[in-house]
Amino acid sequence: MSKAKKLIILFGDIILLYASLVATLLIRYKTSEFPEVFTNHIKPFSVIFIIWIIIFYLNDLYRERFVALNFSTIQRCLFSVFLGAIISIVLFYLFASFFQLTPKTNLFIFSVIFALLDLGWRFSLAKLYISSGWRNRILTVGQSPIINEIIGHLKSNPQMGYDIAGQVSDLSEIKNLSQIISEKHVNTVIIQPNFKKDTEIAKAAYKLLAAKILITDSVTFYETIFQKLAFEELEESWFVEKIIILRPAYEFLKRMFDIFLSFILLIALSPVIAIIALLVKITSKGPSIYKQERTGLNNKTFVLYKFRTMVTGHNGPLWTTQNDSRLTSIGKFLRYSHLDEIPQLYNILKGDISFIGPRAERTELAELYRQLSYYDLRHIIKPGLTGWAQVNYKPSASVEEAKEKLRYDIYYIKNRSLPIDFLILLKTVKYLFTSLK
Repeated sequence: MSKAKKLIILFGDIILLYASLVATLLIRYKTSEFPEVFTNHIKPFSVIFIIWIIIFYLNDLYRERFVALNFSTIQRCLFSVFLGAIISIVLFYLFASFFQLTPKTNLFIFSVIFALLDLGWRFSLAKLYISSGWRNRILTVGQSPIINEIIGHLKSNPQMGYDIAGQVSDLSEIKNLSQIISEKHVNTVIIQPNFKKDTEIAKAAYKLLAAKILITDSVTFYETIFQKLAFEELEESWFVEKIIILRPAYEFLKRMFDIFLSFILLIALSPVIAIIALLVKITSKGPSIYKQERTGLNNKTFVLYKFRTMVTGHNGPLWTTQNDSRLTSIGKFLRYSHLDEIPQLYNILKGDISFIGPRAERTELAELYRQLSYYDLRHIIKPGLTGWAQVNYKPSASVEEAKEKLRYDIYYIKNRSLPIDFLILLKTVKYLFTSLK
């Protein structure tokens, strides 16, 4: 889904939040009282609305699959409204002196009105995108697994607003490209990257510019809709042009944030660290802290610290499997709750890793994964405690799954920024809570 369409949904939600507040106050109070009560409610509810928008984002309600006419959208939307209402009640009562409101009845009425309006809004957009409205008719030029994946995804998600008008896979058809586009009313052409080197295709594409046809390559389009990178169809020159290695201001601010937050968390969690260390020590033989060599920035190895979750002296596969017999009783809980990761705060403070970045792999696994094309790109930036791959894909347990995670890692490296880092932190918090269900 395009950024413009996502912004339309977002701005629509913001408008509906305020419209629902106005409707609630009109229902609850006399017209003559409305100006005063609106003034009293507008500031505290504006703070609450920010939290509601974050909740909607964390529940993926700004992704294409939840702008659709289905039960899943209804379920996720109602859950987000319920969660927003609960958090709002807690905040109103915990910080009563700040909000100066405890609107139980108003909040209930507001939640009901907003839920109905927002579902209506999303379903209206879905109908608009599916029926006619704002749709793009796409012609693909080339035939590859990436293009086939794009076509399959767009056909399965009509609410994204794209129609596959046709596919040109035979180079002999290129001379008739303008005619095909005119007959099929195409406004977007997606070209396989290696096809752009063909002189005939380049000339045909150039002629389309005057007709205001949007021309893009399949890799760029794939990156936009999947938020990961299809590097199979790329050459080294693409990475030279697109990947920015040095971002001094960003790296400095990120490092300052890492130092500050890791230091605060280490102090705040020191009682928890002591208790977990004691439990690990008394429930199984061996040290409380497990040290492991990992591959980090510039392929340099460092020692990563975690609470020990396995029996000492174990042998087995490099990957942890489900119901792994090597896990101790307390280790299962630590893995499940992710509390075994807490000692990595020391790695962050030292500068071995950051809070956000590609996950640092064991040196043995990193060596194994080098068979994957462009895998070494993961090491041009500092690894992280969490990252884009971690919040979008499951932990890898094979080379093939590691390849899929690499798509997300390289996407992050290409697009890394403070806003993306902030969104990853939010998604990580959501992941931690949902994984405990």
